[in-house]
Amino acid sequence: MPHFPTIRQNFRAKAHCCNRIVLLQPVTGRFFARMKHLLPLLLLLVGFTSARAGQVTFRVDMSQQTVPATGVHVAGNFQAAAGFPANWNPATTALTDADNDHVWEVTVTVPAGVYLYKFVNGNGWPGAELPPASCGVDDGGGNINREVVVGGTDVRLPIVAFGDCATQLRFAVDMNGQTVTTAGVHVIGNFQALAGYGTNNDATAVPLRDADGDGVYEVQISLPAPGLFQYRFVNGSTLAGAETVPAACGTADGTGTLTRVVAATAAVNAPPALCFGGCASCSGVPTAAYPTYWWNDAVFYEVFVRSFYDSNGDGRGDFAGLTQKLDYLNDGNPNTTTDLGVTGLWLMPMMESPSYHGYDVTNYKATEPDYGTMAEFEAFLAAAHQRGIKVIIDLVLNHASSQHPWFTQSASSTSNPYRDWFRWSAANPGYLGPQGQQVWYPRNGSYYYAVFWDGMPDLNWRNPQLKAAMWDASRFWLRKGVDGYRLDAVRYLMEDGTTLAEAPSTFSLLQEFHDSLKAVNPAAVSVGEAWTATRAVVPYVQNNRLDLCFEFDLAAALINGLNQGNATALRSQLNLVNTLYPRLQYATFLTNHDQNRVLDALGSNLARMKQAAALYLTMPGVPFLYYGEEVGMAGSGADEDKRRPMQWTAGSRAGFTTGTPWRTINANYPQFNVATMQADPASLLNHYKKLIGLRNANEALRKGYYLPATASAAPVLAYARVYGPEAVLVVANLGSSPASNTALSVAVSTLAAGSYQATDLYSGQAAGTLTVDAQGGFSNWAPGLTALGANETWVLRLQPPGPLSATRPAALALSLYPNPTKGSVRLGLATSGQHQLQAFDLTGRLVHTTQFSGSSYVLDTTGWAAGTYFVRVQSDAAAAVQRLVVEP
Repeated sequence: MPHFPTIRQNFRAKAHCCNRIVLLQPVTGRFFARMKHLLPLLLLLVGFTSARAGQVTFRVDMSQQTVPATGVHVAGNFQAAAGFPANWNPATTALTDADNDHVWEVTVTVPAGVYLYKFVNGNGWPGAELPPASCGVDDGGGNINREVVVGGTDVRLPIVAFGDCATQLRFAVDMNGQTVTTAGVHVIGNFQALAGYGTNNDATAVPLRDADGDGVYEVQISLPAPGLFQYRFVNGSTLAGAETVPAACGTADGTGTLTRVVAATAAVNAPPALCFGGCASCSGVPTAAYPTYWWNDAVFYEVFVRSFYDSNGDGRGDFAGLTQKLDYLNDGNPNTTTDLGVTGLWLMPMMESPSYHGYDVTNYKATEPDYGTMAEFEAFLAAAHQRGIKVIIDLVLNHASSQHPWFTQSASSTSNPYRDWFRWSAANPGYLGPQGQQVWYPRNGSYYYAVFWDGMPDLNWRNPQLKAAMWDASRFWLRKGVDGYRLDAVRYLMEDGTTLAEAPSTFSLLQEFHDSLKAVNPAAVSVGEAWTATRAVVPYVQNNRLDLCFEFDLAAALINGLNQGNATALRSQLNLVNTLYPRLQYATFLTNHDQNRVLDALGSNLARMKQAAALYLTMPGVPFLYYGEEVGMAGSGADEDKRRPMQWTAGSRAGFTTGTPWRTINANYPQFNVATMQADPASLLNHYKKLIGLRNANEALRKGYYLPATASAAPVLAYARVYGPEAVLVVANLGSSPASNTALSVAVSTLAAGSYQATDLYSGQAAGTLTVDAQGGFSNWAPGLTALGANETWVLRLQPPGPLSATRPAALALSLYPNPTKGSVRLGLATSGQHQLQAFDLTGRLVHTTQFSGSSYVLDTTGWAAGTYFVRVQSDAAAAVQRLVVEP
């Protein structure tokens, strides 16, 4: 949607071997302290990519309780997925005791995933149980919920006494160094039938997940009694992927296969997380301590279908034309270099609408006739998926068209069943919109609310029938196979009185949307348009609302920094964004369909255009390109002019159509078009292809955490992306003159000490070597390259040329929970003994130091400024460094 300043003017635009023996000790580490609000996100993690449905039977022994007439219930975040009206309702999911043995039970059907729950004696929260922390998940405030993992089979949970625990068994395996299959990681053994997971050694039943991104996959299950159990881990979901356990730590089962063994004799039993197929912890530097998802590997391309390619000569782009041009975007062959290399598409509105832009929908379950039939859309979707391209579509939740049958019926009579599907008032309430615009419009003697334009009345999300219809529409396209949604104008979904933007009810609604979306496809992505200041955007991606939001302030800071030749404001905004958002979970872009095109915003300066692309395609976040940006399309003023037809050739009508284009072609198309630029190795288009190829080929550029670096030259912006043992150091000269002998410094990181070889990924030139110190930093290193030219960017890969320094301390297993934190953090170590702890901020300043003994320590960060810190723990010759994020 257009931003408010333009609304009034332009709103028409709108395997088998060995096992181990371990005697377990009770633990209450990071795994048992999962915060409640994070659990639904686990549905997105490896091992839960399939939405297979399975039955879960909850059973509770009430023999020591007095059960009221209202009975026994179970509440949790499984309820909506199981078909109940809402999650965490203590009155809707009743258990029964048919044989009067005091064991109450109920069976529900849910998709594969991880769910929280608790039993309720009665039908209200005062009767809810308080299970011990040893068998539940702490939400961070002392509230404990039980947890069940559902994989590829039905689960019949062991009977547990109300408010008590069954024997808990935690499995954990370190998968660092392994390529985890898309089916995830599972555990098999002779515990499965006893624990209610179907038959023993079923490789689909018990999935593990890596909730904190440290490469350690975990699961916790309940057992009805202690025992000695055999188990192995499986990379995938078939026995072919089962680990071969070495004889040094394996015990033969009845078939001679070596397995691991656990003596589950305590209340909570947790074997150590050893390397898959090994007898010791994995060695190596720490991995990134945050989750990533498929969209963090993607580069998206925003498409206005009407303007992309016309297949039938009517002057309007269509699904068939878009399908014909998919090989330009990504031909599905990673060995070719002729395609752009994008791996995601965002289609601007493609549902039925009376306007050219489509943001006023008249049928949420139909395609726009100008673009083609549903069959043609489905053919496009299949062709995109065959090439490895994910597809998300615009979903307009805030408003519908004034020509939608819902609205015309709503407007026809105050007694019409659709009346309350929109907001009506008998008299004009008189107040104006967020930008001082009119929002109440007369119709048939009453007034209706429309925050953007009278042709797009706002939907009334307080009406349950409207909500059900919209959730049904959103599920419709997911079942067609779309991979998620871009959500238009999310700031204005609901109103609380005269609070028209960022209303608390809007955030609650988005949490419902999240649950509805993930119930159909746990891997579906939601990208929100919340066009406002960064600090106001962040709540939209918290508490299971949206997966991403577009970062408008960062885009503006980037363009302004290039135009001013000054890195200061961009550096500050980049630091702010990476402090406030969940790691990497925001969308980056330059400009979109509601803004003047980036070529115009940068004064038609191609050097700045190339640097802008180099920056946002190497920054953290998920990048989105606006169609034609890669060939320098122009467009300012009226929205239609920002959405002109794609420029394919220098020939007639820019190769877009054989007929009369729906909007005139840009005047710059003879020089700025795909065919001309493909033939020029130095063109903007080939620059984009190279940058996207570098991002696709380098994991650090997709998943690496952000680390600010300092440069000796003021106009130079420098930052690092660190992932595992490598880093990429981006150095960009925003100034108008070359920067010679630029010295670069990083104070602290998780990189291991040693010598690293630097290579400029863009040019392929060697850039010298640098030495990383014990804190993971380096000081005043000058790359061995010529001067950094004006608007030039180096993308330097820092790679250990061989074994790291022999003086590097051995690896020490260290975990931090919770991370991020707003207060105390528990440090967990695999070994006891004496330890030295140091905490540094991003400048390398020591903010805390202490010594402690044992295997855990509580670090109080109260009073620390919000931001990223590095916690270093040394124990004799072993050391570890982990990132810690302190939230505001």
